Amino acid sequence: MTKPTEANALAAVRTMLEYIGEDPEREGLVDTPKRVVKSWKHLFGGYDKKPEGILQTAFASDSYNQMVCLGPIEYWSTCEHHILPFYGHVYVAYLPDKNGKVVGVSKLARAVEVYARRLQIQERMTDQIAEVVENTAGALGVGVLVRGRHLCMVARGVEKREAWMTTTALRGRFLEDPRTRGEFMAFAGREG
Repeated sequence: MTKPTEANALAAVRTMLEYIGEDPEREGLVDTPKRVVKSWKHLFGGYDKKPEGILQTAFASDSYNQMVCLGPIEYWSTCEHHILPFYGHVYVAYLPDKNGKVVGVSKLARAVEVYARRLQIQERMTDQIAEVVENTAGALGVGVLVRGRHLCMVARGVEKREAWMTTTALRGRFLEDPRTRGEFMAFAGREG
């Protein structure tokens, strides 16, 4: 498949404006196709980035062997079913590898951003974050908890404005050891 050009994208936005009954030549809408295409470049910028490369930066820590937790990490994503936003917070925790290697803290937040800036469903995004931390950092265990409010459910459909969805992905010791899992869930619950 050949990637469409920016001119194709601009034409598609104009067509959608016409489809909903608008006039793309109306004063307030003349520049809307350009603004939409520019915003989509930002909103879907995760397709151009590789989270594995982001998490390669690690530091020796004199054999640190306790849980490392980060959260809440704010995120914005877009539902692949309705192309509407969902947003919330991510909590990531991991147990460093046997050598105590730790990942740069900002790198965890950047990895979340890469996956959030794609068309997503929350369940897949949660798994992707856990998988990349586990595989790239060589972590002995990983816990990821994501809370999200989905505009596809708030602004249309059942219109439940107060509903939040929570998903988890547990790997290694977080899945096997109830104490490790409990410590992580207490952290994510206390902060959320």
